[in-house]
Amino acid sequence: MNLSATKYVIITPVRDEEAYIRSTIESMLGQTILPAEWVIVNDGSTDKTGEIIDGYSERYPWIRAVHRTNRGFRKAGGGVVDAFNDGYRTTTKDWDFIVKLDGDLSFEPDYFEKCFNHFEREPKLGVGGGVMCYIEGGKKSFEANPAFHVRGATKIYRRACWDAIGGFWPAPGWDTMDEVKASMLGWTTRSFPDLHLLHHRHTGAADGTWANLVKNGRANYICGYHPLFMMLKCIRRLRFRPHLLGPIALLYGFVTGYLQKIPQVDDQKTIRYLRQQQLARITGRESIWN
Repeated sequence: MNLSATKYVIITPVRDEEAYIRSTIESMLGQTILPAEWVIVNDGSTDKTGEIIDGYSERYPWIRAVHRTNRGFRKAGGGVVDAFNDGYRTTTKDWDFIVKLDGDLSFEPDYFEKCFNHFEREPKLGVGGGVMCYIEGGKKSFEANPAFHVRGATKIYRRACWDAIGGFWPAPGWDTMDEVKASMLGWTTRSFPDLHLLHHRHTGAADGTWANLVKNGRANYICGYHPLFMMLKCIRRLRFRPHLLGPIALLYGFVTGYLQKIPQVDDQKTIRYLRQQQLARITGRESIWN
């Protein structure tokens, strides 16, 4: 792969990000390998996010703004996918990689160059991206995630993998189902621990701690998590703050999905595969998710 000739497009759904979007745009402007196209989808912002995007798009022809009507609220999971898809429909179809990137991140000028180096070394790598970090008390801290999981804030998809998985599931849990489907089809997925992105606010901060954890539990239900695996996940969550509230919120979101008969992913083959991998992790058997 000739990295300098790598064609990639970025789609960034944003809503009310006037405090951080400039940092993300400036990080992109400094990249050693620029994208062929960057579509920033303003998902009905009520602040100056739209004006900021328009200002940059007037100066840089490879940055384009798409403005969506304000629905009046944040739509968990599905709202992000809806906005992403609106941007996706307007992009060029000539690309090697497609990126879903959040609008509240900062990263080094060679971030994408180094990401593509990982893809070049691993032909079966279908989904990759850096790891999220925060600055707290002057020190860098990281989110705890398994190595195979790439955070939804920074996902890079190889073209063949993206075509194989058929895009995003339009509901909470989309950033789990994409990896499950990719793995089931023979692709590997992983984050790059050597590449850090500064997340300017903690995941779920816009929703609040309780609502975000309930949302995560609901997403696990929608994806078809095995109940035993979910119970162990909640027990493991006791180690992290909020120690008791966190597991309760996760379990509440998961169980109420059953009680309210909320539709799950309409793909039983993928759910069976996911549960097999989760049971393999529990029993210590060899698993691609290790």
